[in-house]
Amino acid sequence: MFKDFYTQRGEYVVISAEQASRFAKGVAGDYNPIHNPDARRFCVPGDLLFVLVLTKFGLSRQMEFRFTNMVGADTPLKFSEADDGTLHVCDESGKGYLQVVRRGDITHDPAVVEAFARCYVAFSGKNFPHYLKPLMEQHGVMFNPKRPLVIYDSMGFSLKRLDGFSPGLTLNHSSLEVNGKRADARLEFSIESAGEAVGVGSKKLVVSGLCDYDADEMAAIVEEFYRLKAAYESA
Repeated sequence: MFKDFYTQRGEYVVISAEQASRFAKGVAGDYNPIHNPDARRFCVPGDLLFVLVLTKFGLSRQMEFRFTNMVGADTPLKFSEADDGTLHVCDESGKGYLQVVRRGDITHDPAVVEAFARCYVAFSGKNFPHYLKPLMEQHGVMFNPKRPLVIYDSMGFSLKRLDGFSPGLTLNHSSLEVNGKRADARLEFSIESAGEAVGVGSKKLVVSGLCDYDADEMAAIVEEFYRLKAAYESA
């Protein structure tokens, strides 16, 4: 699963800028410039780390992911489980990038794990413009168009069961809490399978460098998003 997006080197996982960028665009539909291989502030998508945790440790009924640092290209990462069951993603020096708390039953069924991973990533990749643009417009703020910075802070979900479902995610509620030059965006979602509610979850994003909302600037950013999307899909 997802083996094309990382390289295993002994006990470490290494993700190149090209692998991370292909995952962002091809799997998540995420065209954030920060995931472009030539980006000055390049970082590996948090959703790729999420996928690798599920691949290596399975899917639990309750999981909470907290991202603590951004991962640069070619950083050797160790995925490990502590004595208390907490999962950690750290580099060779011990610097932490992701911490995962999990509870309840676990499944390692590849079909179930991959189905859930793909449906969440497809949902998560729609941060911008689908979810964030309406929120920012509503509150009269936006990120700096010259240095847009949206950070994946945390995510959690709870599932009623793990067997025999073909999950899909739907946004239930979204909110933006503005504090000076930064804002916390919360996206709450439901998880369904064949019309049955099988779980709920939420995601938190931090938007930095806020300025007043400018409709023309935002329109240009959205236009560039769709230009990049069209260019990737036609390549």
